Amino acid sequence: MSIIPESKTRQVQTLNELSKRKVVEHNSLITSIAKMDKTPLKMFELAVSLIDTENPPKDQIVYLSKQELFAFFNVDDSNKHSRFKEAIEKMQKQAFFKIKKAKEKGYEFESIVPIPYVKWADYHDEVTIRFSPEIMPYLINLKTNFTQHALSEISELNSKYAIILYRWLSMNYNQYEHYSVKGGRRQEQVESYRNPIITIRELRDTTDTVSEYKKFTDFERRVLKDPIKEITNHTSFNVTYEKVKKGRSIESIVFHITKKQVADDISYKLDDPVYIDGKIRQEESEKDLVYEAMKSPYTKLLMEHFLLSYIDLTDTAILSGLQKNVYPLYDELKELRGLKGVK
Repeated sequence: MSIIPESKTRQVQTLNELSKRKVVEHNSLITSIAKMDKTPLKMFELAVSLIDTENPPKDQIVYLSKQELFAFFNVDDSNKHSRFKEAIEKMQKQAFFKIKKAKEKGYEFESIVPIPYVKWADYHDEVTIRFSPEIMPYLINLKTNFTQHALSEISELNSKYAIILYRWLSMNYNQYEHYSVKGGRRQEQVESYRNPIITIRELRDTTDTVSEYKKFTDFERRVLKDPIKEITNHTSFNVTYEKVKKGRSIESIVFHITKKQVADDISYKLDDPVYIDGKIRQEESEKDLVYEAMKSPYTKLLMEHFLLSYIDLTDTAILSGLQKNVYPLYDELKELRGLKGVK
């Protein structure tokens, strides 16, 4: 039971809401170099999830329950308070983000200590966390180029590289979901978001391993194989990867991301107006596709050749898929060879 003062309780999330919490960050923060180990990075993500993006704190302060923090880190041993203190001190002394921005004349770099002030006491549950004003533009008023993911998925990851990769993969898959619904990109561009590519140099920069794991076998095991296995086992993503060679050297990595349908929990998105609007538009678009498919001469043609049954006509997924993906190809074939060519 939290003993946080009543005046502050509206800013504190309860333990049973932990699984519904979301983290929203600008993509520049996702692609930045996180100069910290897994514990400060997870603590930062937990703190970010406390920010109400619709009503951000004017003083950059959020309030955290120690009970919630221990639950998030799954800590229940006798020295949890000393470990908490150690993690806080490490975060403030060692942790910062190095952000790289492309400008007209070159690149601009920012080094930001995200949480410079933390206050707590050993006699009550409250932890006061104040973000730096420099980090806030990357966490609030985000209209474009931002990523959101479920906090509960981060809590299951136990290596720094798994967390960094998960955030980067989420950024790409979010864009895949966005443009799949909204349009505005060619199909190959949309597909590239769920099959993103990154050079080894970029990957080393992002994971802060430029000077570590000089042997590629060591680098692959620590930064790719083990983290990808962890992400696949503990999040809603199934991830595989391929190595792309240039000559004898590995130049880049292509990831392949799919979503686990059963484990896909989108509850953290249900209050997101963009997501809700996208779902409505997607449903309306599917209805239009089904209607067009029912009127299409190609549907009649497929039925005449026993490639579609009357049962298939009741399946909206089949009809909308035909209208969206197959019938446009039939139109191209018809232009070249006429209807007989389609038959």
